[in-house]
Amino acid sequence: MEYTSLSDYLKEKYNTKVYKLSLSSGCSCPNRDGKLSTGGCIFCSEGGSGDFASSYNTDIEQQIIQAKSRVDQKISNKIPESERKYIAYFQAHTNTYAPLHILKQKYEEALAIPNVIGIAIATRADSITNETMDYLEELNKRTNLTIELGLQTIHEKTSKLINRCHTLEQFEKTVKELQKRKIEIVVHIINGLPYETKEMMIETVKYLNKLKINGIKIHMLNITKNTKIYEQYQKEKFHLLTKEEYIDIVTTELQYLDPKIVIHRITSDPDKEELIEPKWLIKKFCLLNDIDKYMKKNNIYQGQKISEE
Repeated sequence: MEYTSLSDYLKEKYNTKVYKLSLSSGCSCPNRDGKLSTGGCIFCSEGGSGDFASSYNTDIEQQIIQAKSRVDQKISNKIPESERKYIAYFQAHTNTYAPLHILKQKYEEALAIPNVIGIAIATRADSITNETMDYLEELNKRTNLTIELGLQTIHEKTSKLINRCHTLEQFEKTVKELQKRKIEIVVHIINGLPYETKEMMIETVKYLNKLKINGIKIHMLNITKNTKIYEQYQKEKFHLLTKEEYIDIVTTELQYLDPKIVIHRITSDPDKEELIEPKWLIKKFCLLNDIDKYMKKNNIYQGQKISEE
């Protein structure tokens, strides 16, 4: 394999395929409720990441039942129910942005469900209190815990443009605190943010490689309905990456990442009913195949350029 995919990593670790169950903790976001800003990052819709999950009630058990049902329909009877393994993924909005006693209730309820062997928590680098950090350290000793941080870019000008509302220094401090507690970290980045060059996107990846994170999610910027970036795109018509440009950039980024860093995502997966541009993102599996073919044809593999650093 040309890169270390999440699917392969989990299968090797657990000796079977592991499925993620997307959930909503019911948390808001300091970038939405007025603490830092309102409206969130400009690419984020009202429901946040994982919109379908955010429409659920906040009963975790019921969410898991519904999420498992969707997964089970796909895998049919290939794997006996007793042998299926799941990771509870708190996806929508900022899932550490609540008092600790509320967070504990949500996380522990998810972990009590049979065959849930781990928990992944998507959040912001500025939204984990010291008290919550201590609890996560304890939780990490009992289960397979992953914290996902939305960085998107290391460039301050772009950060202000997308209204991220936290600094790179805050991000790095949180990463070091999590690493000190031996908690796995996955970082989200976005390729194709307005006015960023290929070189800027690669600089973000080089920075993360030096931080020695455990995993990365690489997204392509997508313009969806009812977002601030859609309004901006209508006014400015800034350049959106073509599929060929995206493949070139993402495969170059992979070359600067240590093979130990797990690639959790290598493209976006937008709702086709909400997507405005780029339309080529709709054919996700075609894009994944094109990336694989490009890497094989050009003898590209993850970690290839680390020695050049």
